[in-house]
Amino acid sequence: MGRGKFKSKPTGRRQFSTPEDLLAGTSNRPRTFKQKEAEHKEEEPEEVSGDESGEESEEETTKNKGTQGIIEIENPNLVKPKSLKARDVDVGKMTELSRREREELEKQRAHERYMRLQEQGKTEQAKKDLERLALVRQQRAEAAKKREEEKAAKEQKKAEARK
Repeated sequence: MGRGKFKSKPTGRRQFSTPEDLLAGTSNRPRTFKQKEAEHKEEEPEEVSGDESGEESEEETTKNKGTQGIIEIENPNLVKPKSLKARDVDVGKMTELSRREREELEKQRAHERYMRLQEQGKTEQAKKDLERLALVRQQRAEAAKKREEEKAAKEQKKAEARK
């Protein structure tokens, strides 16, 4: 039986548990970390006395990753998450804005003020636009009047030709 380029090694063979082994609970399968942890937690409550159980259970709830529990350091560069609940927020407290935020707000307010003046026609650009618009309207009115006159003249000419 040729298996191609890669040959199977004895370390890669899988071992399957039989249904009888599963029912008996004597599987050869290695236990996972979570199973070992669950067994370890089951053993601990038996060892702890009643008075100290409340204090130690609080300490166990805070799990540390890696070496955090062993080495206590204070990192000045560590950014701690700032999560405030709605009830904890102080509405009356005004936070100091950074320079960029302040400049951004000023820029937005100036733009809004300019647009308001633009709508009212008080800026130079608005005045120029209104003059141009009035000129275009006048030209269109003259062109429409001229077309009407030409149409009336053409109809009059047709009427005379029929007579």
